[in-house]
Amino acid sequence: MKILPGSTIGMLGGGQLGRMFTIAARTMGYEVIVLDPETESPAGKLASDHICASYDDQTALDYIAKTCDAVTTEFENVPASTLEALAKTCPVRPGAQAVTITQDRIHEKSFLRDNGFPTAPFTVIHSLEDLQQGIKEIGTPAILKVSRFGYDGKGQFAINAVNDIEAGWKTLQGEACVLEQRMQLDIEVSVVLARGLNGDVVTYTIAENVHEGGILDVSIVPARINEELANKVTNAARQIATSLDYVGVMAVEFFISNGELLVNEIAPRPHNSGHYTLDACVTDQFEQQVRAVCGLPLGDTTLLTPVVMINMLGDIWHNGKAPEWSKLLDHPNIKLHLYGKREARAGRKMGHYNVVASTIDEALQLAKKTQQALSKP
Repeated sequence: MKILPGSTIGMLGGGQLGRMFTIAARTMGYEVIVLDPETESPAGKLASDHICASYDDQTALDYIAKTCDAVTTEFENVPASTLEALAKTCPVRPGAQAVTITQDRIHEKSFLRDNGFPTAPFTVIHSLEDLQQGIKEIGTPAILKVSRFGYDGKGQFAINAVNDIEAGWKTLQGEACVLEQRMQLDIEVSVVLARGLNGDVVTYTIAENVHEGGILDVSIVPARINEELANKVTNAARQIATSLDYVGVMAVEFFISNGELLVNEIAPRPHNSGHYTLDACVTDQFEQQVRAVCGLPLGDTTLLTPVVMINMLGDIWHNGKAPEWSKLLDHPNIKLHLYGKREARAGRKMGHYNVVASTIDEALQLAKKTQQALSKP
């Protein structure tokens, strides 16, 4: 059954992804109730209602179950038990089973391996002894990643030599981890897609991604890869979504190493590398999330123009002072998106901007020029 405008959608999570979803949903005529424990929730500021409570608060969950016609999430670390409980009274998309797999690196890597999707060599680590044996098997350089709650390069430790083993285990505080071989990368890419209730899948144009310090810095669209490789990326992402029986918007990140395609991570939500869709596609990823959650036909994902997306971190708020926005807004083909976060901190995502142009080279040139200008006090 289609859930139509005038209905209420519950959003679990109140960060920037929830905020952009809320904008899309309210523009389309839906009410949005945000559950987020932060008082200064970026999404909560724009929602019909903000419930400031934890994700397992029973009173809050009872209210959402009673009030909402459907529920979705903006990040993968909502407890699966919360999704299961809400699913008893209203549609929850994506469902608990898919989120359970993708919120835990051990589950995710095992799912990919068991379903025949190529990844970098990895092994599961539960003890220092496991880590010592894992290094013997995988070798160095390698990366040790916590299984839960790691993002934007957090919860990771580079093991470049045997001497790093004990320091890595102590740094990650003995958490369950995945040890991955560090691959020589040609390029990193990602694809955002949506899968509907009827199993239909639509994909967006592949993004070429550059990271700095483990955080996405630049996305270039379309990615500068050949058609054969692009087809492999898109087909693999479609197959992953289908294997998960996924409903909603998701992203799959890939490494390309020595010409070979490797799956890096699955994000069960809209993705930072899909922010270009806000200004360069017929249907952006947040409207698409609304459509998938509400059982509507999926929107057209056609790319209308080459585009470069630049992430803006709190580092460019020098001494707490906001950047000089005219450096961006003086350019008519730059689109600024700020997330409504009150406090700027180093490494914190504060916003992004999209540069559209007739060619990738033009867009990239202006994007880099303005990025350098904003970095100066």
